[in-house]
Amino acid sequence: MQTTNFLFLSMFIYFLGISNLAATPKEVAKISGKITNQTGEPVPYANVALILLDGGLVDGAVSDENGDFLIESTKTAKVKLVISSIGYVSFSSEPFELVPGIFKDFGTLAISDEMTGLDEVTVKASRPEIIIEPDKTIINIEGTVMAEGSNALDVIGRSPGIYVDQDGNINLNGRTGATVMINDRPTYMSATDLANFLRSMSADNIKSIEVINNPSSRFDAEGSAGVINIQLKKNNVDGVFGNIQVGGQYNGQFAPTAGMTLNVKKGKWSTNGTFNYNEFAQFNDLEINRNFSLEQGVSNFNQDSRITSRYKTPSFNGSANYEINKNQNLGLNVQASTSTDNTTNSSGTVVTNPGQDFNNYIESFNDSEGERNRLFTNLHYDAKLDTLGSKISADLDFTIMDSESSSLLDNSYWAGNNDPGLAYSDKIRTLNDMYYTIFTAKVDFTKALKGGKTLETGLKGSWVESDNNLDLSRAENEGPFEQDPNSNRFIYNEQVLAAYVSLKGSFSKKLSYQGGLRGEYSDIVGNSVTLNQVNKQDYLNFFPSLFVQHKVSDNYQIVYNANRRITRPNYRLLNPFVYYIDPLTSETGNPNLKPQYSTNFEMNHVVKGAYQFTVGYSVTEDAFMQVFIQDQEERTTTTFTDNFEQTRNANFRAIVPVEIKKWWTTSNMLQVNYNQFQTPIGEDFLDVDQVSYLFRTQQNFSLPKGYKVEVMAMYLGPQIWGQGEIAGFGWVDAGITKSVMKDKLSISVNGTDLLRTQVIRANVQFADIDTSFRQYRSNQGVRFTLRYNFAKGESFRVKSNSGSSEERNRLD
Repeated sequence: MQTTNFLFLSMFIYFLGISNLAATPKEVAKISGKITNQTGEPVPYANVALILLDGGLVDGAVSDENGDFLIESTKTAKVKLVISSIGYVSFSSEPFELVPGIFKDFGTLAISDEMTGLDEVTVKASRPEIIIEPDKTIINIEGTVMAEGSNALDVIGRSPGIYVDQDGNINLNGRTGATVMINDRPTYMSATDLANFLRSMSADNIKSIEVINNPSSRFDAEGSAGVINIQLKKNNVDGVFGNIQVGGQYNGQFAPTAGMTLNVKKGKWSTNGTFNYNEFAQFNDLEINRNFSLEQGVSNFNQDSRITSRYKTPSFNGSANYEINKNQNLGLNVQASTSTDNTTNSSGTVVTNPGQDFNNYIESFNDSEGERNRLFTNLHYDAKLDTLGSKISADLDFTIMDSESSSLLDNSYWAGNNDPGLAYSDKIRTLNDMYYTIFTAKVDFTKALKGGKTLETGLKGSWVESDNNLDLSRAENEGPFEQDPNSNRFIYNEQVLAAYVSLKGSFSKKLSYQGGLRGEYSDIVGNSVTLNQVNKQDYLNFFPSLFVQHKVSDNYQIVYNANRRITRPNYRLLNPFVYYIDPLTSETGNPNLKPQYSTNFEMNHVVKGAYQFTVGYSVTEDAFMQVFIQDQEERTTTTFTDNFEQTRNANFRAIVPVEIKKWWTTSNMLQVNYNQFQTPIGEDFLDVDQVSYLFRTQQNFSLPKGYKVEVMAMYLGPQIWGQGEIAGFGWVDAGITKSVMKDKLSISVNGTDLLRTQVIRANVQFADIDTSFRQYRSNQGVRFTLRYNFAKGESFRVKSNSGSSEERNRLD
């Protein structure tokens, strides 16, 4: 199935289907937001008004049961937003221009009351706003400069405790293996495809990011580092809003971007759709120096490479929701994306041998191209069962992915005293096709119990099938290509059945808890058709989780949590393939790779609702790590992923937001990690540990005439990772944005790695391996974005508010 064709067909049907809904008679301004108290609970039926600077009323509304509000107006004036409710301190915003057609979302507004609850704490001093709940941290990113001019991967990398490396791999609290979800649904993508997909997603369409360091039993146990859940914006009232944006980035290569988002709601129907086109281009200058110890002495290989890549990723995300009645909803979500890449790797290697007075030379060219298509569909149903919060939900997910790639590695070899034109040459051609399907079904049930307790339980099943065909062939000099014995076809089948139960409640007014247990049964079969080799695994595991929140005082909260997680091997890594990166380096699969298990503990201190100090500890058994093996005689290096016996990580994280001036705020993060790796590798035993640290500071400036500036500096100290030692490095990014045309049009310019300091230096010195690396990817660059916002809708009608809200809630 060609996902590209489906992508455009989906877009055509979507925009055709909403064309009738989008017709609205008159342009209006829309002012929206959500009102909560200091514990994060919604404040219903609060008075929300647009007030002139001299005190006159322009328009108003009342927040609904969920604390959401919307004011629609056709008037033009300079106003401020004022919120008032009995028992709360009134809120007043900074003045802004009200004109027909603008759409201004204030996000979540926490108003002060006399009591501070236990359920969550709002960190109000930082920008973006951070809300801490017992089992997750919510980052509301709306309004930040980096969000307006950035993509989803950039914004994730600036969230507390998260670092995104140059390959797009997401590290959470010093650990890899984080699961990324969009609107509570998994993405089912490899790390490379996920990075490209997130780069194609405009950060302006994201409402918030939920960072769940230690997920509860409700979540899949998959993902040892935790969960990152991206919540997209959606329309909650009748009308239309959206944006169109264009932009690009230059870092030695130009890469354009474009996108359009449209949200429509009319009556019981609501739809939203986003189409993004993103190109990501980069070059990678890589220097590798390898020493091989021979009986005669040391042989040195000094290799310089330039790798130039370009990825093109169009993607579509559309959903529709139908409100069957006040208590039931039915929804459909479709995601379709295709990604193509072209990569050229040219390298030259100088070889010196002991006792030889001339050098040998190797010249290599590796041209590759690939295409990956993905189609994801979700059918969702949810229903409220009573007025106390009992509910049930069900999901059916179906994913199809296919990938095909080809490469040609052309190598030439000659000695320094010979004519390069007479060099010996060989070629390696690789064709790699992969196709897999994923089907999941789950049901979740929540029951409100007496005494404020909540019981959650659910079932889930997932079925995965993968078919990977790797075709290798070789040719010497100008001879014909012949089949390589490392060609392989690999079929993978996986079935996981899961059930969980969780209980949430409180011991007292100061102490609340949530505890749960999840059981998962896995049945896995890997079949290497070519080798006639079948590997079977089946296991039943239990994954407990516990969260305790202690309100020591109004200004001091402590959140404790602990859980156990699993990370299953990537389907591709289980295939016993051999892939040649260059004539000196190859990568192989490992059919014996086992799942890794991690046990995690964390204690988070929140002081004065703004400052976070977190201590964490995790132990991972059978951890996935990249292993380097060197053949001294052949003088080649092979890499593969293997299970380390045990890795340990202890970490400390401090987040300190400071408001220096009303127009100048800063958010600072320091993270200290202790990592220990222990495992046998061949006949040797690796036992290394090190303390490393990460420091990040973000400076936000609100300047006159609507300018906003954000500067981010980050330094990552020296660290070890398995066999490798990585030197410290840092970089500085900055962005500026300006809104014009009454906030309809925004212009953003962002600079990355301004000082060109994001250089990685590493070495592997273990057993008989003596290798060092230096790498710089084209991180220094400039990105610009133009975004136009539009909004149209029907006049907002405030429902009458009479009688007791308690009795009214019992009718819902």
